[in-house]
Parts: sequence; structure tokens; C-alpha cells
Amino acid sequence: MSVTSPDITRSDRTSFIETEERRELRSAVSALGARYGYREYVLPKARVGEPLTELWKDAAELGFLGVNLPEEYGGGGAGIYELALVQEELAAHGAGLLLVVVSPAICGTIIAKYGTDDQKRTWLPGLAAGTSIMAFGITEPDAGSNSHQITTTARRDGDDWIVRGNKVYISGVDQADAVLVVARTEDSRTGKLRPALFIVPTDTPGFERTRMHMDILEPDHQFTLFLDDVRLPSTALVGEAAAALMQLFAGLNPERILGAAMAVGQGRYALDAAVRFANERTVWKEPIGAHQGIAHPLAQVKIELDLAELMMRKAAVLYDEGDDFGAAEAANMAKYAAAEASIKALDQAIQTHGGAGLTQEYGLAAMLAAARIARVAPVSREMILNYVAQHSLGLPRSY
Repeated sequence: MSVTSPDITRSDRTSFIETEERRELRSAVSALGARYGYREYVLPKARVGEPLTELWKDAAELGFLGVNLPEEYGGGGAGIYELALVQEELAAHGAGLLLVVVSPAICGTIIAKYGTDDQKRTWLPGLAAGTSIMAFGITEPDAGSNSHQITTTARRDGDDWIVRGNKVYISGVDQADAVLVVARTEDSRTGKLRPALFIVPTDTPGFERTRMHMDILEPDHQFTLFLDDVRLPSTALVGEAAAALMQLFAGLNPERILGAAMAVGQGRYALDAAVRFANERTVWKEPIGAHQGIAHPLAQVKIELDLAELMMRKAAVLYDEGDDFGAAEAANMAKYAAAEASIKALDQAIQTHGGAGLTQEYGLAAMLAAARIARVAPVSREMILNYVAQHSLGLPRSY
């Protein structure tokens, strides 16, 4: 299935009933996810630390990975809503793709909005086709949630830029052709450092990566990056050197929305597994799902997952409509709600399975550990609460 630009009016976007094209997209993505599956494909790959290359290739060939990117560069011409839909449906089969969050959602969106014509021609066709992958480098050891404290710097040297610094927890660098690095330039008038974005090919001299060994089962790896006076041409700068904070958030809101979509999908996978087991497992006279001690917690999980999905859809609609403030608020809320619902769904699925829920056969314990990431990344639960308290409720800033 190829994805083409949808003719979606504002009333279509805000409807609780999805358009026929979106329903068809959901069905097609779900069919792809079912062909692979968690226990059959994803978990064995994760256990040996191999990326989901075959799934990525098939999703790319079907046009799913570039659904949000402009048609003129080979994308589907749709929006973040459609890309979140792709992520959710894959994750509902336990086959969510982490690099969908990074490559087309963050990097593709930023380049499509702020890149030069040459940058768009160079990178967007590959990102849309899935033949190129771009990682995203923002987190630093001493900055963490406070991106204002980033110390990776970029200075002018003639027409070139010299970038120096290091990053941590950067996903998928071993699969990437380049990393979109968040650095800071110095404002000569004020002496203050301003954020700026640079496309850094992974084979650039002075660019080094070291794999971080995480204590979770994931097919994608995390890396520490070292940029030792990396020389970049002037064409590596994305957008304006002094306007990157706005450009940065053009990618961070989609990151939160796609993260929420992945969490909702994982929660759906866990709930489906629990319901299936509860209908099949008989200990006394009837299946265990007939007992309220099993049924009620699963019903509660269903409610909370659906509520999280609604907020995720709202965030995607607002973002695609250009409401940046509304999208930021909704995206943070969606990410918070989806993370909590997903973790609860997996914990309850394990409880429903009893001892079987802790076995390698079902893989639920491994998925719970992976789902736990959503409480921490790409922004912690506590920072989301800070944001809502300050910006939604008007309370004094607490940090």
C-alpha cells in the first residue's frame, strides 16, 4: 500500500471517527505488524541485540515510514497523526520501531520545515523511503532535562563550523547515516550561547561513538557520542543559527506524540495478551476472566489506554493544524498518560498470567522493562508535571 496526500478538512481532523483512508492505513499497518509479531520476531531479535531490519524495509516499501513527509520528496504528504497511527499499530503487535520516532518524526520534520532546498533534496527522499536514517543528538551528561545547559559548542572557522562536545543516550547511531546534533553557537554581541542544529554524517572525521550497555532487552542500541573538533561545511547548519530553539521544538512535539503512540500500542499488546489468557485459562469451573479480581483491573486498563490514545490523537491534530502551544500541552499530557497506561497494562498482564507472565515464552516481563523507558524518555514524568503546573495551571515555576 502506498500512502498519498489525504484530502482532510478541519472537520475531518477533529472528528472522533477516522476517515476511510486512515482506517485503511491502520488495517494495512496492522497486517504488517501481524506478519512479524513480538514473540516470533521482535523478542528473538532483541535478545541478540539485532535491529528490526526486515520490518523496517517492509514498512518503508509500503510507504509507511515517510507518510508525514512532503510528497515532492517522496513522502506521503500526510501528517504526524498518520505517522503516530503507523507507530501505534506496529506497537500493538509488539513491533514498534524506535527509529520512526527519531528519523522521520524528529529529523524529517525539522528538515522539511527549516532545511535548505539542498538539505531537503539530499535527505528527505531517503528518510521518506527508509533507505536513509538520521539519529538525533540532544541529551548530554550534565544537561539531562535542561536543554538550556547544553555545552556542545559550534564555532565559526572561515566558512566552516567546528563542533565539539559529547552526547549520551543517542538511539540507533549504528544504523544511521547522520546525526542531527543540537549544539550552541556564541552570540558575539551578548556572549551568550544560542542553540543550533547541525547535520553530522556518521563517517565525519572526529565523530566517534561508543555503545552504552543498557540492562533492558531492545533491538536498538544507545550510544555516547564524542565530537572532537568535528569540521562541518556551512551547509550542515539547519535553519538559522539563532532560531534553533523554535526549530528544536518543531521536532520535540512529534517525538512526544510518537512516544505516546508507541506506549499506547504496547499497552494494547499487553491487554490483548491478558484478555486472551484470561479467556483460555481455567482453574476452577470457568475461565479466570469471569472473576472480577481479573476482569475489573483489565477493564480499568482498557479505559486508561483509550483515554491516553484520545489525548495522543488530540496532540497530533493540533500539531498538524499548526497550533504549537496547544500541541505542546497535549503532547506532554499524551506522553504522560500513555506511559502510565502502558506500564499498568503490562504489569496487569503479567499478574493475569501468574507465573507464566515471568517466563521467556511470553516475553511480558521484558516488554515491561522496555515500556518503563516511557516514564523517563524523551522527557521525564516529573518534567511533564512541571510543565503542566506552570503552563496549564499558571502556577509559579518550580525549577
